[in-house]
Amino acid sequence: MTSLTFHRLRAVAGRPAAAPLASLVAGAVGAAYLWGTDPHEHGHWLPRCPLNWATGLLCPACGATRMLYDLMHGDLTAAFHDNRLLLLASPVGLYLYGRWVFEGLRGRAYHPRLHKYGQVAVLATALAWGIARNAV
Repeated sequence: MTSLTFHRLRAVAGRPAAAPLASLVAGAVGAAYLWGTDPHEHGHWLPRCPLNWATGLLCPACGATRMLYDLMHGDLTAAFHDNRLLLLASPVGLYLYGRWVFEGLRGRAYHPRLHKYGQVAVLATALAWGIARNAV
């Protein structure tokens, strides 16, 4: 029995598929809580960005919770206002997440690879976005 066959048998038994399934359940619970909790108002249990809490600066992902809330309630303009770059990049993240879940539930591993120049581009874009958000 090759290691690949053994890996597939183990996947069918449910071990690797547990992570995507747990991720879906956690996401559904989080979405249910966010649906009824307006992050634009104070007095909720939603976490605050650690960078924003410590420095008062906006990180590249600040506004993501508000953006998701606005998207769930059909307000695309407010979601764009909360975090433009993250909203425009979210289809890529959703595709990668969906592919990981799909392959995991089928018992396969999915490990997308990003070349080092791609990693530099992503980090440089995030850094530039973080600087631009705080400069304006």
